[in-house]
Amino acid sequence: MSWQGDVWAQSPGFDVSAAEIAELVKGFDDPSQLQAGGLHIQGQKYFLLRADDRSIYGKHDDTGIVAVRTKQAVIVGHYAAPVVAGEATKVVEQLADYLISVGY
Repeated sequence: MSWQGDVWAQSPGFDVSAAEIAELVKGFDDPSQLQAGGLHIQGQKYFLLRADDRSIYGKHDDTGIVAVRTKQAVIVGHYAAPVVAGEATKVVEQLADYLISVGY
């Protein structure tokens, strides 16, 4: 899947560049670049924790990224302390499951 869309929605102040989006989307099909160089979101490098055809997780200090691909979208969640990785992951993965169940 190549990225061919626009940003549907984003939180104020969470601006991800087109290059970062392209890098992320490519990582679902071929995570080798993310494994070698890390994940970059908003100019910050995240250590890659997981990358497969559905989910990509990254961590930097007490912040992290959870990205999940659905049929038509990529949901990117960013969390910082006091939120923990498990809580953020659960929310983003459940939202992705819902979107997939309704055809997105």
